[in-house]
Amino acid sequence: MSWGSELWDQYDNLSLHTQKGIDFLERYGHFIRDRCKIEVEYAGNLRRLVKNYQPKKKEEEDYQYSSCKAFKLELNEVNDQAGQREVVAENLQANVLRELNILVKDFKEDRKKHLQEGARLMTTLTAQISSLERARKAYEKAFREAERALENYQRADGDLNLSRAEVEKQRMNMTVKNQQSEDAKTEYANQLQKTNEMQTLHYHTAMPDVFHHLQELDEKRTKNMRNYMLKSVEIERSVSPIISQCLDGIEKAANGINEKNDTMLVIERFKSGFSPPVDFPFEDLSAAKTYDSNTQLSQTTMQPIHNHLTMKGTVSGIKNKKRVGLFGIFIGNKNNLNDGGKEDCSDLPPNQRKKKLQQRLDEIQVKIHQETNARDALMKMKGVYEQNPALGDPMSIEGQLNQSSQKLEKLGVELTKFQGYLNDAVNTGVNLSSPSQGTRKTNSNGSTVRVNDSRRSSHSGGEESLSRSASDSSVSNAHANQLVHKKSAPGTPQQIHDSTNSPESGLGTSRTSLPESAGEEYYVDEVDAQPPLGTCRALYPFDATSEGSIPMYDGEELYIIELDQGDGWTRVRRMSQLIEGFVPTSYIEYQLYNT
Repeated sequence: MSWGSELWDQYDNLSLHTQKGIDFLERYGHFIRDRCKIEVEYAGNLRRLVKNYQPKKKEEEDYQYSSCKAFKLELNEVNDQAGQREVVAENLQANVLRELNILVKDFKEDRKKHLQEGARLMTTLTAQISSLERARKAYEKAFREAERALENYQRADGDLNLSRAEVEKQRMNMTVKNQQSEDAKTEYANQLQKTNEMQTLHYHTAMPDVFHHLQELDEKRTKNMRNYMLKSVEIERSVSPIISQCLDGIEKAANGINEKNDTMLVIERFKSGFSPPVDFPFEDLSAAKTYDSNTQLSQTTMQPIHNHLTMKGTVSGIKNKKRVGLFGIFIGNKNNLNDGGKEDCSDLPPNQRKKKLQQRLDEIQVKIHQETNARDALMKMKGVYEQNPALGDPMSIEGQLNQSSQKLEKLGVELTKFQGYLNDAVNTGVNLSSPSQGTRKTNSNGSTVRVNDSRRSSHSGGEESLSRSASDSSVSNAHANQLVHKKSAPGTPQQIHDSTNSPESGLGTSRTSLPESAGEEYYVDEVDAQPPLGTCRALYPFDATSEGSIPMYDGEELYIIELDQGDGWTRVRRMSQLIEGFVPTSYIEYQLYNT
């Protein structure tokens, strides 16, 4: 079906239709433009929302809980979704809107050109028809005058009263009029033939060609409308998998929320380490003789209880403050921060004191490890300079080596000092242990006191020497070689870790054991379980044959408590129970937390 044959007489309607089609395509372009604007605004609002709900510095301590971590992951996923909305806007603007605007401009120019050609053809045909009409009228006029001239001649020829000259005049006039009529007739015939030929060409060739171009333009517009809509869908669909992954990430984060673990974290965070107060003794006032002694005994019995209840960090000593923001439901304890507190953290509750001291020890050990590595690098550089003086002066390294040695010496002194603080805190924690660690004895006067069970002993430790922080080149090279081969279990590194780092006597833990006659050992609740640095999976089974190490089976998931310090051992904790120990680093693959 063609517009040229079917709509040969609908020039004006086709002109209006093509104009409306181009206007419609231009309107669709405005729709894409406004949608891009909305997508950009939506992405900006999402990013602003994520920024507003990012944890503040004072709220970072609350983000150790699984629900808070899940929410932080959700913020990251929402931020990624905002990025995908920006991608949609950019692709729509580059691949749809820009091409559409260029196409609309071309359509307008082509339509104008085709309509101008059609108007020219119609004007030419109209002018030819006008020429034909003038030729017809001229022929008709000449024909009428020739008829009148013939009548006048016939009338004059029959009139005997007229002279011959008059008759000859009428005859000559008739001849002229007849000739003029014939000329007009010939001109009319020529114009008629020319007009018919032009009209045939106009309606069967010229104008159908114009209509054909307009038809192609309109079909191209409709086709591109379809293509742009499909391209919009394709752009939207291209980001759907990423948005789906974001939603999967949010779902995974939500499923990772564990209320039991959060409860344990709250206990570890706020546990003071104090024991509940013992029962108040009965004071028998009926015996006047024993009144003074009972009063004195009551005072001596109640005094530590009173001090215990009013010590900083306990029930009556905690000063809570409201938190601002999303996690205002979590109450912060100023005592935990130890801002401006004593160096040995003696102003903190026992459990918080040990945690703070352990953190300080870890920081010192990291500094020692870094400084040791820096010193080793300087030593290597000095050796290179000594072998090849052209590269540099070996004496220029001496000053830096001296500074490094001084720093290591200061860090060693500081490490020893804080290890002493920690030992003191552990011993203090043992003395303030729960009543279950001792037995109660009733005096003759009726008062109850608590005595320690002589069968039990508490072990404390956790010292790590500077040799552990120093990098041993032979062990490190053996460790690196072991990591290359994973098909068979690597060799176990040489045991150089101290047994005091074992889970039974590690830093921040306490162990109580029965005598050998009892036949077994048991663990009490850990006072301070160090937060994990990440998780690991056992690549090979490991049988613990040395003190301080723990066995593991192939594929077992464990928490990482302390990274390899260069000796080939990593400190881990079981997920099912609070048991810690060392395993060979080459036997595991690990993934650290972002924090």
